[in-house]
Amino acid sequence: MPLLTASVLTRFAESILIAAGAPPHKAAIVAESLVGSNLRGVDSHGIQLLPFYATRLVEGLMDPLADGRVISEAGACLLFDGQNAIGQWVAETCCGHAVRMAREHGLGLVVARESNHFGAAAWWSGKMRLAGQIGIVMCNASAIVPPWQGREGRIGTNPISMAVPGPWLLDMATTTVAAGKIFKAYFNGEPNIPAGWAFGPDGSPTTDTVEAYKGTLMPLGGYKGSGLGMMVEILCGVLGGAAMSTEVGGIRTVGRPMRTGQIYLAIDVARFLPIETFTARMEELVRTIKATPTGPGYDEVLVAGDPEWRTETERRRNGIPINDGNWRDMLKAAERVGVAPPAA
Repeated sequence: MPLLTASVLTRFAESILIAAGAPPHKAAIVAESLVGSNLRGVDSHGIQLLPFYATRLVEGLMDPLADGRVISEAGACLLFDGQNAIGQWVAETCCGHAVRMAREHGLGLVVARESNHFGAAAWWSGKMRLAGQIGIVMCNASAIVPPWQGREGRIGTNPISMAVPGPWLLDMATTTVAAGKIFKAYFNGEPNIPAGWAFGPDGSPTTDTVEAYKGTLMPLGGYKGSGLGMMVEILCGVLGGAAMSTEVGGIRTVGRPMRTGQIYLAIDVARFLPIETFTARMEELVRTIKATPTGPGYDEVLVAGDPEWRTETERRRNGIPINDGNWRDMLKAAERVGVAPPAA
């Protein structure tokens, strides 16, 4: 299992993306977001995604030169056409608009369509957090999740992320786990996954990794997760005129663009409380939650963001481990576009 520093891994990722056709400034944003996920221990949304991105660039399924365009802006609302551009570039642009409008109006809501996979939603809600705002980001995705009581995919993992000034950052799929966790198990030859993650191709629950890879994901909490997934689909697909349900492609879909829809909501905390007061109240709330007596088998109570921030501290100090299967795929992507790998 290779162990690389964040800087080495970022440069390698940038080189592959540039060789695949991405302009350097866009490649830098993509690489930073992917390695940022690896640093936080969210390997399902780290460089595991890079071979898929490189393939879509090389095969012309994603336009590296497109920048997207504003379709309309009225008050605190903006509709954005991603023009099949690199997903992280669309997200970077839309976050900037949301932050700008929130400073002007107190709220900024950007709905994007015709976009692509943008990595982890937390990276983008975190951008608004760094601006002293509450950030909420959602997106729809390829239809690999059946609705409650169904057995064919109709909606995506449809993640929801919320970041605030203070020690709390939520990033969750509306499925039991992100699809990338099943892909990671498959790419690395792990024979089984935990119960409750996926259905096989016949619609029956499975713990077999290959069957799960061929099948669909389970909605989080049954009908409640199915409802949350539909909520995201409405906000990201219906509202902005984006592709919906089975119209959405995917990073593994051959022959057609992804066309995903996304929303970026920024809330200016200072319109309600001084930022210092809000942050102090968040810290107080988190202390109250973490002071809860622990249940059997646990020695502490965690809140959203705790595991990732701890992992980031450790990986910045000791390096980022890359599973052998993911490393092989990355080396194949590098070889395809003529990039030499770093020493691991």
